[in-house]
Amino acid sequence: MKWEIVHIDETDSTNRWLRENAQGDCVVVAEYQTAGRGQGSNSWESERGKNLLFSMLYHPRLIPANRQFSISMAISLAIADALGEQIGDVSIKWPNDIYWRNGKIGGILIENQLSGSSIKDSIIGVGINVNQQQFHSDAPNPVSLWQIHGYETDRELLLNNILDRFSEYIGKDVKERYMGMLYRRRGFHPYCDEEGAFMAELKNVEDDGHLLLSDENGRERRYAFKEVSFIL
Repeated sequence: MKWEIVHIDETDSTNRWLRENAQGDCVVVAEYQTAGRGQGSNSWESERGKNLLFSMLYHPRLIPANRQFSISMAISLAIADALGEQIGDVSIKWPNDIYWRNGKIGGILIENQLSGSSIKDSIIGVGINVNQQQFHSDAPNPVSLWQIHGYETDRELLLNNILDRFSEYIGKDVKERYMGMLYRRRGFHPYCDEEGAFMAELKNVEDDGHLLLSDENGRERRYAFKEVSFIL
């Protein structure tokens, strides 16, 4: 897969920049985002020129709308693999946060435009904590590559590694590999939903992205994104 890569100094959102400025398969990389955000109302702290902030405009040709979660799995695995070869202990917190042990090192925001039963285009926004040494926001558990291994990482090489791996994974059946990389994939752990806190084990992630948990009483619980929280 060939990408047009555009570098810009600053934007409010690389996802929005792509939506308004790109046509083909394109990647925009920003030194700084003035309104970087994660899923929902979450914000993303990033020091200027220190981290890897980029968005990809991708036009799925063989992925039906009801399989759009496969895009999330492919980019999550691409990032997890690229980081894991440097630091190990990398996992994917459902649906697509990237964790090192119990710290969040990367986040992904995917915006798909659908046309009937097809995906017209997909904008994949990525933020990875690379060379930032300190975090000052109220985010509970950020961690960077620099904090883990103590030296600066070439962000361009990391980007190219991720893009190569995404090209390898997209369109392939990566469900088994994704399941094997999930955070808290074994044993019982604390969660919270609208009923309160509970202990459960991870049973499956369905093809449409729903999370299946089984609590200590054997009750199966099924969640869409934002319907359940991981208690850290």
